[in-house]
Amino acid sequence: MGEKLFIHGYEAVGRGALNAGCLHFFGYPITPQNEITEFFARELPQRGGRFVQTESELSSASMVFGAATTGVRAMTSTASPGWGLMQEILSHISFCELPCVVVNVQRGGPGQGTTRHAQTDYLSATRGGGQGGYKSIVLAPSSVQECHDLMQLGFYLADKHRILTVILADGILIQIAESINTDVLKFDPLPPKDWALKGIGNKGGRFDWHHSTRGLIPPVYKTIIEQIHAKYNKIIETEVRFKSYQADDAELILVAYGYVARCAEEAVNMARSQGLKVGLIRPITLWPFPYNILKEKATQGAKFLVVEDSMGQMVEDVMLGVEDKSLISFLGMSSRHDIGELGMIFPETILEEVKKII
Repeated sequence: MGEKLFIHGYEAVGRGALNAGCLHFFGYPITPQNEITEFFARELPQRGGRFVQTESELSSASMVFGAATTGVRAMTSTASPGWGLMQEILSHISFCELPCVVVNVQRGGPGQGTTRHAQTDYLSATRGGGQGGYKSIVLAPSSVQECHDLMQLGFYLADKHRILTVILADGILIQIAESINTDVLKFDPLPPKDWALKGIGNKGGRFDWHHSTRGLIPPVYKTIIEQIHAKYNKIIETEVRFKSYQADDAELILVAYGYVARCAEEAVNMARSQGLKVGLIRPITLWPFPYNILKEKATQGAKFLVVEDSMGQMVEDVMLGVEDKSLISFLGMSSRHDIGELGMIFPETILEEVKKII
């Protein structure tokens, strides 16, 4: 049994990783996720683990690449500009089918952007941000408890499918504090890592299988790509996760993830108290995305309001699921008109938009 603790999202990420058996962290400080790096710098040496503060995010991803090749559970965390720097290495990791976890705490972009909270990395996370058209499993926590639990799920899915798993968080979620249970979650048994590199001369490891140039010979490349995309199709069939709230009879369904989903749920409560039939569908896997539930609700006559802290990214996936743009409205980054700056998307803002639509 785990402890019941009142902790911040960044500590929940760290404790979730430790409960998943991850003892190898390589990272570079960047706002707003510096406390994650600090947590591992403090905790891993006490537990026989390995912490390395690298000279750049590119180095962090490269060290995760090397560690994952040996079969250990390894991870890094970063924020949006660092996420961009990692993309070439993450593409190599994906081509080599190495399991590992990357936490991306989003902040406003593009470019250096701002350190404010945002959800502007959705497309680069769900479409494979680097070269080659690869996919990563993308999990989106919306509470401190889920920061803890989805870290464990992320490592499990990474090992199960030999894939890069991304935890896509945001600056607000990482910095808030809530009471959580730090239980170690139980999952089905995993296949042996007979692919892992064990050392020169050890027949248990096949370094040629991991090398990032393993597909340079045309016939081999074609086989590898077909195998990888067959795996992606299997993940789409088996790993879609979402939660619905008050959606059974809803005439208008909000679609949101991360901290925005928390605000959207409260907006649903406020709308219901005023007799408005509003519900929420919250994707937990941003890839694979829960298209089918959106299509089902659309065929039942529901309309949709996509709410995200960006100028519109997840809305593209909602359009693919609903298949009728006329049913979809969008509410993006909220502007504080009194001072000309962007702020949180509050429940009251969402409710105001709901009333306009209904």
